[in-house]
Amino acid sequence: MLLIFIPVFVPILSRMGLDRLWICILFMLVVQTSYLTPPMAPAIFYFRGIKPDSITTGHIMRGVVPFIVIQFLLIILIFIMPELALWLPRALE
Repeated sequence: MLLIFIPVFVPILSRMGLDRLWICILFMLVVQTSYLTPPMAPAIFYFRGIKPDSITTGHIMRGVVPFIVIQFLLIILIFIMPELALWLPRALE
């Protein structure tokens, strides 16, 4: 997914005046969120393979909901205020 979308969309969005680093940070947050959300949710399925029998998949799904909400809020904040994601890289220049 990274090998296809980043080379295609970053130059297009960059020509529209958006910061390349901000685009990549936002994209990586979306990819990270996709590891916790259905339909694929590989992180949940990995954990399901090593969990004790007393923990059900429903327990796991309910357990990741707060993390998904936090990640969605972070994506919205970074989309609205790009300087939240860019202050540290700019400070290190």
